[in-house]
Amino acid sequence: MEIRVKSGEVIKGAGEILVLSHYEGEKLSSEVALVNKRVGGGIDEVVASGEFSGKFLKTLVFRTDHKIGFARIFLLGLGKRSEMTLDRLRQGMGRAASCVREIGLTRFSTLVHGEVLGYLPVEHRVQAMVEGILLGLYQFQRYKTDRKESLKEIEECTFIIPDKANLSSVEEGIRFGKYVAEGVNYVRDLCNSPSNVVTPCRLAEEAKKIAEEYHLQVEVLDRPDIERLGMGGLLGVARGTVEPPKFIVLEYEGAGKKGRPIALIGKSVTFDSGGISLKPSDNMEQMKYDMTGGATVLGTIKVAAQLRLPVNIVGFLPATDNMPSGTAMHPGDIVTILNGKTVEVINTDAEGRLCLADALSYAARYKPTAMIDLATLTGACVVALGHHAMAIMGNDPNLLSLLKRGGEETGERVWELPLWDEYLHQIKSDIADLKNTGGRPGGTITAGLFLKQFVGEIPWVHLDIAGTSWNGDAPRPYTPKGSTGVGLRLLLWYLCHQVRRSGRDTRKLTSSQRIARSAPH
Repeated sequence: MEIRVKSGEVIKGAGEILVLSHYEGEKLSSEVALVNKRVGGGIDEVVASGEFSGKFLKTLVFRTDHKIGFARIFLLGLGKRSEMTLDRLRQGMGRAASCVREIGLTRFSTLVHGEVLGYLPVEHRVQAMVEGILLGLYQFQRYKTDRKESLKEIEECTFIIPDKANLSSVEEGIRFGKYVAEGVNYVRDLCNSPSNVVTPCRLAEEAKKIAEEYHLQVEVLDRPDIERLGMGGLLGVARGTVEPPKFIVLEYEGAGKKGRPIALIGKSVTFDSGGISLKPSDNMEQMKYDMTGGATVLGTIKVAAQLRLPVNIVGFLPATDNMPSGTAMHPGDIVTILNGKTVEVINTDAEGRLCLADALSYAARYKPTAMIDLATLTGACVVALGHHAMAIMGNDPNLLSLLKRGGEETGERVWELPLWDEYLHQIKSDIADLKNTGGRPGGTITAGLFLKQFVGEIPWVHLDIAGTSWNGDAPRPYTPKGSTGVGLRLLLWYLCHQVRRSGRDTRKLTSSQRIARSAPH
C-alpha cells in the first residue's frame, strides 16, 4: 500500500473519498467547517439531526454530489475531546480504513486528525494513524485458494496537509508508522501460519533472512550444541518431537561493539500439545501461536534494523515443539538448566518456562543492560486479565514503570502482578531446586517467580502475553481475528526511549532516528 502526503487546501483535493473527523458535542473544526460549507451544509445537517453524533468509532458516509472534488465524505467519530488519546486515534483510523475497504474503494484521502493532541509532535499523530490503517487492513489469505470473496486491498492513502512546513514531519511519521505496522503484520503472518510450516527450522531461516538483509549477526545452535551447553530445559521439552530444536541468537549492533546490549527473549514453542500432560482438544489448533514471543523478537529486531536505531539488541529464541511420544519428557522427571539449577517437572504443559530458563541464563552471559522476555506462558493470565492487558512482572521498578507508560502510549497495555517471596514456597521441590509449576493459585505469578530465578541481578521484565496475543472473538478496530502481533510496538517504544536517553546528537541521526529520539518519555 502506498501512503503519501500532499500539501494544499483540502477543498481543492480530489479523489474517491475523504476521511474527516469530529468530536462528540463539539463544533466542527475549521477544516471540516470549510468542507461543510462547500457541500451545502451537509455535515451540519447530519450532526444536528443526530444521525452522526461524533461518538467514538461511529461513522457515516455520504455523497457530495460533485460539489467538491471528492465523490464521498467519510465522517469518523473520535468521541469526547477530553478522552482523546493516541490509541483512540489509532483505533479510529483502523475503523475508517476497514470501512472504506468494505465499501469497495481502493483509495482514500485524510487529514491529520487528533489536533487536541497538539502537545505531541505531528509525526506522533501521523505514526499512530498509519499504524491504525495498516494494522486494521491486515488480512491473512495465504492459504485461500479461492479469493473471490476476499476484500479488495486499499492501494493508496493520501495525507492532505495545509501547511508545507509540516511536510517533512508528516513524511517521517508515515515512514516510521509503516515500518512498525509492517513489523507487526510480519509477526502476525508467522503466528497465523500452521505449525507444519512454521517449525523451529523455519524460525531459524527467518532469523537468517533478517541477518542477511540487514547485515546482522546470527547464530543457530542445533541439538548437539544445546546438549554441549547443558540446556536441560529446552532439551527436555524437545524430547517428544521429531522436529529438531533450535536455539537462535540474533544480534543487532546499532550503537557499536562497545555498547552493552538490550536482551529480548521470546518463547518459541512452535506447537504446544502439552506433551504427556496433554491439553484438551478444544482450541488446540490455536497452539500454533505459542511462538508469538519469539516471532515478536524477530520482528522487533527487523524494524530496529530498518530504522537503524542506535541501540544494541540481542534476541534469543529457544525453539521447539512440545509433543507427546514414547520419548517425551514425563511428569516427575528432573532437568538441569544451563545455570545449574535443577527442576522437577510436575506438568509437561508448563514447558515454556523451562525453555525460557535456559534462554534467560544464556542471555545473562551477554551482561545486558536489561532483559525483557515475552511469552504466551499461562492460562491463568487469561483468567486474571482477560484479553486486553499483558501481565507484567520484574525485578526493577524503573524498567517496570517505563514499560507501563509505554503500554499506555502504544495501546499495548500492561498490568503489574507481584513477585513476592511469599509465593516462592509453591515452586520449591522436595527433590530438586524448583518445581516447574506451583499449582493453580497465582499461576501467572508463580510462573514469573520461576523465571526470576534465572536472571540474577540484571534488570528484567517478564511479559505474559497469553491473553493478548490471539484474538479469537470479533475483529477490533485495528486487530482482526487471529494473531495480534502484540508486544512489538511496546518494545519499539522502549527502544526509542533508550535512544532518547542516550542523548545522541540529532544532527548525526537519520530522519527515522530523529523520530525515535523524540519518543515520549
